[in-house]
Amino acid sequence: MPPMKGKWAQGIKPRNFAWVITDRLAVCERPGGYGANHRRVRRQEEIIWIREQGFTHVISLIPSNHNLHNYDELGVAWLHRPFGPGDPSTRVLAELLPEIKDLLGKGERLVVHQDELGDRVQGLMAAFLRWTGMVGEDPKAVTLVERLLSRQLGPVGRELVARASSIPGATPAS
Repeated sequence: MPPMKGKWAQGIKPRNFAWVITDRLAVCERPGGYGANHRRVRRQEEIIWIREQGFTHVISLIPSNHNLHNYDELGVAWLHRPFGPGDPSTRVLAELLPEIKDLLGKGERLVVHQDELGDRVQGLMAAFLRWTGMVGEDPKAVTLVERLLSRQLGPVGRELVARASSIPGATPAS
C-alpha cells in the first residue's frame, strides 16, 4: 500500500474554484490571489492542489506572465493566453474556443483563471458552452454559467456569449 499523503501535501483548493464541465473544465481565481491579497505560500499550496487533482493544463488569461514559472517549478503544465481589457474579444474567442475544445477532445483536464473570477472568465465559459452547442441558446448559456459559478454575468461577459455564435466552428442555435 502506498504511503498516505498528509493534508498539506495535497495542497489547498484555489479560491472561487468551480466546475464548468465536471471533471474536465474548471475555473478559479489566480492561484495565490491577486493584488494586495496575493501570497506566495498560498500560491504554492493552490498549485499543488491543482497538480494533485490531475489537471493536465492551467490556462492563464492574465495579461502579464507573472508567476508562470511557479507552475514549472511544481510540475504543472500551463498555457498563457492573455485576455486583458484592451484585447479584441473576437480574436481571443476565435483562438481560445477551438483550443479548449481540442484539448478537451484529447482528454485533457483544464483549469482556467484570470486574476479574479470575473466577467471575462465567466463569459468565456458561457461562450464556450454556446459555441460548442452544449447549450443551444445565448440566454441559456448565461443562466447556466451564472448558476454554476454563483455569480451574475455582467455586460463584458454577455458580449462574449453574443459573439460566440459568429466564431468559425460554432454550432447553430437550436
